[in-house]
Amino acid sequence: MNQEEKKVKLAVNSGISFGAKLNAKQLTVIAEYMNDSDELELTTFQQLYIDVLESNMEKVEEKFKEVGLLCYPVGNLVKSLRTCNFCKGEKEEGMPVAIELNKRIAGKSVPFTLRPAYTGCPIGCGEPLVNDIGVMKVRDGYDLYIGGKAKGKDAKLGTLLLEQLTPEQLYEVVEKIINIYTDQGKKKETFFKFINRYGLENLKNQLPITL
Repeated sequence: MNQEEKKVKLAVNSGISFGAKLNAKQLTVIAEYMNDSDELELTTFQQLYIDVLESNMEKVEEKFKEVGLLCYPVGNLVKSLRTCNFCKGEKEEGMPVAIELNKRIAGKSVPFTLRPAYTGCPIGCGEPLVNDIGVMKVRDGYDLYIGGKAKGKDAKLGTLLLEQLTPEQLYEVVEKIINIYTDQGKKKETFFKFINRYGLENLKNQLPITL
């Protein structure tokens, strides 16, 4: 009897642009790697989960890349950046900054799934205040929130950690926070619980002194 080939889950989206959208060509390519009975799972983090043959993974990722789809592993990793629709424009709301931040952090291994979010103005459509790490563009700077929690009886808004960061300061600080969480967090400890245990001031004291 032939052993059924192992399938692995792959997270897919179209990257950071004006809203979470897929075009017809992207949908067609995704469908090529699905059977009639297969289903796509749409997550709350603007990703699609698709099961692909493990032996076919590299080929699938290459085909997806050709049509502008980004692929991410699934597990205890930093999720791709959840964003707003950039309704006021690419430059005004800082889309290049969101793209660069996503490139630097998405897919990094962490003690438990970490959800970052970005919004280009104080309206907050990207919901940065209820995610683990949230970035809000305010005027010409970037405000950084951490420790938000959207679900449960202990749901809470994130705490404003730093204000009016430059893009380079933002990248440096967020990467440092994630590194601290990776090094000091316990296995399967959520970021929300880690912040409560580790302490905001303790965390802040370890951030780059150039700020």
